[in-house]
Amino acid sequence: MTKPARTPRKIGYARVSTPEQRLDLQLEALRQAGCDAIYADHGVSGAKRSRPEFDQAIAALGQGDTLVVWKLDRMSRSLRDLVDIMELLRTRGCHFECITDRIDTTSAMGQFTFHIMAAMAELERSLISERTKAGLAEARRRGQRLGRPRVSRWRQCFGSQVRNLRITEN
Repeated sequence: MTKPARTPRKIGYARVSTPEQRLDLQLEALRQAGCDAIYADHGVSGAKRSRPEFDQAIAALGQGDTLVVWKLDRMSRSLRDLVDIMELLRTRGCHFECITDRIDTTSAMGQFTFHIMAAMAELERSLISERTKAGLAEARRRGQRLGRPRVSRWRQCFGSQVRNLRITEN
């Protein structure tokens, strides 16, 4: 007796980089795309290769399933990581779909589009890094102090022990 064919599922993945950002738009788009399960990382950088919910989404994929993301850079901004993820999906018999970039890797054109968009995502990541470094260099040039404010020697020694100390004039 043969096993009944398994129905392919759509597994959604959403991510925002900072705790202040919201996932609502991505989650709604994934629901509208018909995802059977949705995994979301909140406040996790796309530069990290391993992310808790992303790893679970990948683990949940079975043969014939499709990983769905709202935008390509929500999965990763590294071309190498994106290509590695696509290869993993291919070897597991899975597909990939990106809602806003209209990528569907079930066709040759969809695979080509994926590679173009992946290169653009990495370019954007590099441009952000360049702009940040240039801004920091300019701030240093103007003599602006960067990083955390310095803590006084007194506060280093006694700050955690003395909380509500008030000095009054007599």
